[in-house]
Amino acid sequence: MAATPAPPEAPPKPTWDPRRPEPPFPWLRPTIRIRLTLLYGGMFLIAGILLLSIIYLLAANALNVGSDLPFKVVTGTVSSESCNITSTQLPAADLNHALNECVNEQRQHALDNLLSRSLLALLGLAIIAFAFGYAMAGRVLSPLGRITRTARAVAGSDLSRRIELDGPDDELKELADTFDDMLERLQRAFTAQQRFVGNASHELRTPLAINRTLLEVHLSDPGAPVELQQLGKTLLATNERSEQLVEGLLLLARSDNQIVERKPVDLAEVAEQAVDQVHAEAEAKGVEIRGARQSAVVQGNGVLLERIALNLVQNAVRYNVQEDGWVEVTTEVQHGQAVLVVSNTGPVVPAYEIDNLFEPFKRLRGADRTGSDKGVGLGLSIVRSVARAHGGHIYAQPREGGGLVMRVTLPI
Repeated sequence: MAATPAPPEAPPKPTWDPRRPEPPFPWLRPTIRIRLTLLYGGMFLIAGILLLSIIYLLAANALNVGSDLPFKVVTGTVSSESCNITSTQLPAADLNHALNECVNEQRQHALDNLLSRSLLALLGLAIIAFAFGYAMAGRVLSPLGRITRTARAVAGSDLSRRIELDGPDDELKELADTFDDMLERLQRAFTAQQRFVGNASHELRTPLAINRTLLEVHLSDPGAPVELQQLGKTLLATNERSEQLVEGLLLLARSDNQIVERKPVDLAEVAEQAVDQVHAEAEAKGVEIRGARQSAVVQGNGVLLERIALNLVQNAVRYNVQEDGWVEVTTEVQHGQAVLVVSNTGPVVPAYEIDNLFEPFKRLRGADRTGSDKGVGLGLSIVRSVARAHGGHIYAQPREGGGLVMRVTLPI
């Protein structure tokens, strides 16, 4: 047996979702660092306000604002420029009242001055506290940034990267060590998967290549009957399509559900080919295939996209009504996406059973749609996997009166 070919490595995947728009102000994103900074600064600001309030109340209590003077002027003259008291002779009662108002005004002025200066000092300290909190939060969260960078590298299929975080044995180091252990297990599993794909590729290609060689030898015989020649050509075409499908599926598995080589593929042509392949089966069941197919070019793998259309059309024909059934296959471009819609008449499918249709080997309870003589229950699972590999989606919806509407959207 020939040596097992080494499976190609998957290309790096983007670490962002291209369908998700960038925020207009990335620096306003509520990151953990920003939230910790606001927490630290807010706690300092609240503590400063409480401290300032206590100092203000204690100072006001010590100055006895609003109380009378602890002495009385009996005789004599008093003058004050700040309180606008002249040295003219005044009655003792008026003089004491003027002195009380003067002293209380000075006390209030001192408290106001203390409050304004304290607020300015508090504002300056709050700015320093927020800056210090931002710096400290960055230092505390730096291991998380290292973990994030490693995770992004792993998302690009670089499973050999490790965090290897140094420092104290705290919660962050425990998280980093756990992440490293998980990456080790993922790398082993991914390596085993690549080895399996390589072996499967060799084992599947070999019998198909042998069949192709035998058919080509028989077809090269000029003395073979016409019927055998026609049968041989049909089998050779079927074998070729099987080889292409195996190559496409193995390519999908090797690339970790991402299409590596993309070429322009018209969904209208893909749908036409699927309809042509199912046409004989539809005529035998009395099912009419109709629908307008407009050009809708996408970038992808033609063999896998043809498998999407073929599986959907085959299901629509096989799980149909006994008489006057129809299948409608349409393609078009809507809102910048290529759309393939396959709808059909058929048995009533409950809405709550729709999700089960896309699960491998799942069958509807009591529905003829998943009878054992009509498939193995993998068709729609393959359709969903291929659609996701192309960055698209598939939606299923029950038709009123029976049947389903399958809608596949693919980015152009």
